[in-house]
Amino acid sequence: MPSKLIIALDFPSAELALNFIRPLSPDSCKLKVGFELYVSAGPDFVKQLVDQGFDVFLDLKFHDIPNTVASACRAANKLGVWMMNVHASGGEKMLLAARDALNECDNPAKLIAVTVLTSMDQNQLQGIGISQEPQDQVKRLANLTARCGLDGIVCSAQETVMLRAELGDDFLLVTPGIRPRGADIGDQSRIITPEQAVVVGVSYMVVGRPITQSDTPQMVIDAINNAA
Repeated sequence: MPSKLIIALDFPSAELALNFIRPLSPDSCKLKVGFELYVSAGPDFVKQLVDQGFDVFLDLKFHDIPNTVASACRAANKLGVWMMNVHASGGEKMLLAARDALNECDNPAKLIAVTVLTSMDQNQLQGIGISQEPQDQVKRLANLTARCGLDGIVCSAQETVMLRAELGDDFLLVTPGIRPRGADIGDQSRIITPEQAVVVGVSYMVVGRPITQSDTPQMVIDAINNAA
């Protein structure tokens, strides 16, 4: 069974990231490249990971006018990435433009949307004019994402049961905040174990520091894969 593990490469340079992944097998994990590493290392680094056989999740959260996002998605797809994301709050026209742009590509990547950032609480949502509770806003944007034909969303572990019931088994739920038993929780306030993630219907688990800062990363990877 393909691994459900996505390792967040939260490194400041390509050199550090490449040193970390050198002993890893593409069969045991997928890799996530976010803003810091992408700005530091650039698109050629992403191509290098793809050429090594890894499925790469390009986590740049595109959010702009529809034409600009569509163009960015086409450019990202040329890198050979497995999955990319956009902000659902960009609205229906932007989501449809992103989806249509990828549908026109050969071997299109999976496209998922970010609903509400996990750093946003009720007060912060109200500060930008959204009166709904965070969970209600997540549900609203998740349904919009599904209607627009995207493959799934990024969500917190606490929302997966609700969203799985709402959107069915085929909709991807990509979840950060996964921590193996005994791992330091870091700056994550809402976490679950890999075993719990499977039970609540998580499609892919995003794990960073418990693996990248471990003295025995392969042991942590194996433990997560065995749990999932």
